Amino acid sequence: MTAHSTGTPAGGTGSRSGTLKAKAAEEFRRFVGLFVYLWILFAVFAINQGIVLRQHDIAWSMQGMAFINALVFAKVMMLFEMFDPGRWLRTRPMIYPILYESFLLMILFLVVHVIEKVVEGVFRGNTIVDSLPDIGGGGLVGLLSASVIMFVALTPFFALRNLSFALGADRLHALLFGGGAPTSDASER
Repeated sequence: MTAHSTGTPAGGTGSRSGTLKAKAAEEFRRFVGLFVYLWILFAVFAINQGIVLRQHDIAWSMQGMAFINALVFAKVMMLFEMFDPGRWLRTRPMIYPILYESFLLMILFLVVHVIEKVVEGVFRGNTIVDSLPDIGGGGLVGLLSASVIMFVALTPFFALRNLSFALGADRLHALLFGGGAPTSDASER
């Protein structure tokens, strides 16, 4: 029997099974983290919308939609991260990939939202044009407003993500949450 570089005997699946389970657990953990981030974000948007609508005597809340949208968009974010469109900017100052990725994901979120609403409308028997959503209340101002809000909301996520790439995930975690004193020696980066 020969050994692979992982130390597993040839033909053995013990390490491979463990690796797949570990990878699946890591992917699930990332999904849950993205979901929670987006759920909080969308819930705050829904609360704000509810406050505005109540000022006009309209009782309406979209907390259920915040949950569902967080599930859908967390998967979109995972796919976005898999393609890593900002990797070509990582040799430049960190602000470039942060803003670039925030902008691209904002566009992707808007496109997915429009597709989601069109598909939903078509299933309900509406035409594609009738199914197009009024983003941000409609019109160019509404679209720009919703776009800026989404861009600003995504920027902290990509700032932390790119800091994690630069510092290392363990070091960033230690800096943010403790659990080991981060070293201050720049040569260890």
